[in-house]
Amino acid sequence: MCGLSGEMRFDGTRPDLAAVERMNDRLAPRGPDGEGVWSRDAVALGHRRLKIIDLSERGAQPLTDTGQEITGVFNGCIYNYQELRAELTALGHRFRSTSDTEVLLAAYRQWGTACVDRLYGMFAFALVEHRTGRLVLGRDRLGIKPLYLAQTPGRLRFASSLPALLAAGDVDTSLDPAALHQYLSWHATVAAPRTVLAGVRKLPPATVRVVEPDGTYREHRYWQPSYTRRPEHAGMGAAEWRDAVLDALRTAVRRRMVADVPVGVLLSGGLDSSLIVALLADEGQRDLATFSVGFEAEGGDEGDEFRYSDLVAREFATDHQKFVVPSQRVSTALDAAVAAMSEPMMSHDVVAFHLLSEQVSRNVKVVQSGQGADEVFAGYHWYPELASAAREEEPRRYAETYFDRSHADLATMLQPDMLPQDDVSGRFVQEHMAAPGAETALDAALRLDTHVMLVDDPVKRVDNMTMDWGLEARVPFLDHELVELAAACPPELKLADGGKGVLKEAGRKLLPREVVDRPKGYFPVPAITHMAGPVLERVREALGAPEAKRRGVFQESYVAELLAAPDRHRTKRGANALWQVALLEIWLQTHGI
Repeated sequence: MCGLSGEMRFDGTRPDLAAVERMNDRLAPRGPDGEGVWSRDAVALGHRRLKIIDLSERGAQPLTDTGQEITGVFNGCIYNYQELRAELTALGHRFRSTSDTEVLLAAYRQWGTACVDRLYGMFAFALVEHRTGRLVLGRDRLGIKPLYLAQTPGRLRFASSLPALLAAGDVDTSLDPAALHQYLSWHATVAAPRTVLAGVRKLPPATVRVVEPDGTYREHRYWQPSYTRRPEHAGMGAAEWRDAVLDALRTAVRRRMVADVPVGVLLSGGLDSSLIVALLADEGQRDLATFSVGFEAEGGDEGDEFRYSDLVAREFATDHQKFVVPSQRVSTALDAAVAAMSEPMMSHDVVAFHLLSEQVSRNVKVVQSGQGADEVFAGYHWYPELASAAREEEPRRYAETYFDRSHADLATMLQPDMLPQDDVSGRFVQEHMAAPGAETALDAALRLDTHVMLVDDPVKRVDNMTMDWGLEARVPFLDHELVELAAACPPELKLADGGKGVLKEAGRKLLPREVVDRPKGYFPVPAITHMAGPVLERVREALGAPEAKRRGVFQESYVAELLAAPDRHRTKRGANALWQVALLEIWLQTHGI
């Protein structure tokens, strides 16, 4: 829930409150229910509120603790806040509200930066110590909630979205060649701390940064599963692992029902979202609100999976709503979806999530979603091939399997000044694979996908598209205890049954066989996949714009080749190459860059 912003000065001047208010205004869709700004000495904080926990004004932010020692702003939800509140009350803390934000402030007073180890949830926060002037920034373990940073000499600004930082002004908007290399190599993913803009960075997941009044800071990563087999699981067979996974997922789903407003489910009809519905029904939820979206067929591709979502909705008697989007609507909705992106995202389902969120937000403020299961439980088709690699071969095998294109390919696409001298994306993967704590080749691949690729593609996509409509999405498959359990699970159990084997076995205890054993589906948006007429017109307009010519990111001959055959050129992963190139330019132009 919510959006936060702020500024800290290191040069002896007061923070620019007008800039903080501009950031706040840009964050309004994330928090349509309230706003506030607070300033003291060298720091100012801004907040936009989406009321989900403690609907009274006592939960308004920025919030100062009862001891008048700490002021903070918070985005997200601490699912175990009630248990923490009881523990902190027993330790002598007093509370004015029933909000999880006030629990965070008390937890920081009690345990300092170590408080994050006790938080179960998704969050980004900024806390100011009144006595020292110190600023503390933190982000949840899986990076579900974003936190962007823009630092210049004498000043640090931070916000829940990159466009909010742009609204504040004075940002270096030149392209970062290393980030561009990642964007074109990894299906539009750019790993923290980079973004495609040289002047904007993002706090990595599972990280706390403590900023001193002089601008110096220290930063530490507080969580990283080991991806090894653990002694406490010795002797567990397939049935025991199935039951352990189901119990952990049940707990994760139950935690994400904590709210003072109704909670629904985005139901695609796949295994992951269907399991969420089944578990909630098993917990006694009745008339659960569920939502699905579909699109017109294009190029022979179906645009919906309603037969499966309908089946699940009937099985568990949910209050189900379906939304059908005509292809013409996709092209008109594209610019609004791009405007909601904190970073360019090329996956065609980004428009689907934006359109679905618009409809769902008219009914509920909170939904659970199935993102993350494929990375956590090895559901993608490339994992068996990666699992067969020797450890020393895996970086090369991963690049061959996962990358959209090679460094050599990029040399034929990009203007020379946009191309790093070395293969920065390949080197990143090599260094990540070589880090200690992954027992097998598959463990190393899943660690990279879960803690890097997942964070800065599907997780970011869901947050950006839902929060643009004041809709909070919760992702139980990224419950950190479930992720820890999955990381310790033997690779062969995850790879079984065509992938996600242990999760499918869990699903067979609750779901109709047709849902568990169906072919793997994706969120289809055929109008983008096949560059349908109106979408192609928008692409041509962006690539032919004066800004694109002036920027000169891509070689003109390469762009002309793509435009001559819009639906033919595919990356190694099967993505439309023209869409990836054009989306970057559309995003830059949409955000005035």
